[in-house]
Amino acid sequence: MIKVADQAIDWHEGMTISDLLAAINDPHPYAVVRINQTYVSRPHFDKTTIPDDAEVYLIPMVAGG
Repeated sequence: MIKVADQAIDWHEGMTISDLLAAINDPHPYAVVRINQTYVSRPHFDKTTIPDDAEVYLIPMVAGG
């Protein structure tokens, strides 16, 4: 299991950030995801795996002016 926003999500071997976003069906365009204490940017979502028992934080894009 992994924890995403205080929600337990089923984990599987080789799970990537892209797999996680598909599993939770969240279309939000996240710019960065934090896995435990490591930050990963969008270009690396397909290749970055999530370890079991990780805490994942989804960080959205923010724009303003």
